[in-house]
Amino acid sequence: MKKLYFITGSQDLYGDETLAQVAVDSKTMVENLSKKLNNVCVEWQPTVRNSDEVYEVCLKATADPDCVGVITWMHTFSPAKMWIRGLKALTKPMLHLHTQANEKLPYKTIDMDFMNLNQSAHGDREFGFICARMNVKREVVVGYYENPDVIAKIAKFADVAIALAYSQTLRVAMFGNNMRDVAVTDGDRVESEIRYGWNVNYYGIGDLVKIANEVSDAEITAKMQEYTSKYEMNTDKIDSVKEQAKYEVALDKFIAKNRIGAFTDTFQDLHGLRQLPGIAVQNVMSKGVGFGPEGDYKTSALMAVLCKMAENKKGATAFIEDYTYDLTAGSELELASHMLEVSPVFAKNTPKIEVHHLGIGDKEPPARLVFDGVAGDAIAVSMVDMGDRFRLICAKIEMVEPPYDMPALPVARLMWKLKPDFPTGAAAWVKAGGAHHAVVSTALDVADIRLFAKLTDTELIVIDEKTELPFGA
Repeated sequence: MKKLYFITGSQDLYGDETLAQVAVDSKTMVENLSKKLNNVCVEWQPTVRNSDEVYEVCLKATADPDCVGVITWMHTFSPAKMWIRGLKALTKPMLHLHTQANEKLPYKTIDMDFMNLNQSAHGDREFGFICARMNVKREVVVGYYENPDVIAKIAKFADVAIALAYSQTLRVAMFGNNMRDVAVTDGDRVESEIRYGWNVNYYGIGDLVKIANEVSDAEITAKMQEYTSKYEMNTDKIDSVKEQAKYEVALDKFIAKNRIGAFTDTFQDLHGLRQLPGIAVQNVMSKGVGFGPEGDYKTSALMAVLCKMAENKKGATAFIEDYTYDLTAGSELELASHMLEVSPVFAKNTPKIEVHHLGIGDKEPPARLVFDGVAGDAIAVSMVDMGDRFRLICAKIEMVEPPYDMPALPVARLMWKLKPDFPTGAAAWVKAGGAHHAVVSTALDVADIRLFAKLTDTELIVIDEKTELPFGA
């Protein structure tokens, strides 16, 4: 399990007795936090009293691959100049916990000894200043450390920190390049690696074809058994389904061999494949592997990171594309889908395996999963490259069941309402430059994305119930 270092600040001014009590209190806090957090363990670190000790523990956190972040807390006053060198060396996300070892004041017995020991209101302000002065990206959580809302905020930070650590090691494979002449799905891959850690590289589709051609009948049979155990077979074109099973086995092998966490493909580069990968990609996405069609590496990487962030939460997270609208006045809905690749994590009921003609890509009719999507509150998140910065657009949406059946539409279908209303929500997305590809999640919320944006210094635009027009540029 990944861990957070718990670093308590103090100084030598108060003497050994006070420092001993600081250690006791901080260990108690760590023990209690560890019992209540199920996504990360909290590891106590000795109290830091001077610049050298701060520097050493910050270097230790930076170098520890299992440490995804640090929690800092000033039990007493801790002169902030002693933190400068350490904060410059710290590369892990930081949560500044503004709390106390005691929940209530002992009004009848409080004296100056108690005040000198329990002065987080004093010490955390000093520490907060130096973080602000140095522009340290951090989360600040305020309140008694055992309160449920404080625990929930720490758990949310841990989820984001785990995702950020994963992001720094994420390898993205692009089978082919960006779809010709498309702007919004393109981006600066070098800057992506500098800022987010995403190592994005091109692979020829022939690399996948070679593996697919070597897939055995036994491997295909095993994958078909998986399909029939999870999905409803609604076609007699079994050979077409087997072709997709072969592609998925090949993808699994390619991903494992090259340590890939996200990938893209494009219908403009399918040399050697009989079909555009459909159910193969859908099933791989359901395992948390990121995907972006038409060479959209940003969406594929973002999906992988947000899936990691959502691992300990209920709900679904995956790529989706804005497609078309029902513009009935006052009841407007968006229909989101893709020509094939929608993850079954969004399925309301058991998905059906079907084979239909695809009027793009000039290949055989591909097998795909067909289903209607779940209902509930969700967010849609898009990442775009603005030339001098990356921008995240996060919209709150309400996913709904389709009002009517769509028997002639042989793809997966998700529908939602925009907030605060359709004209405002749609105009705000367009004005912000949001892409037609997004990562939709019923597991995450705006606060998760806001924290991710803050800790990565990424511009964020939120579209929610409070959004008004005129909006943006």
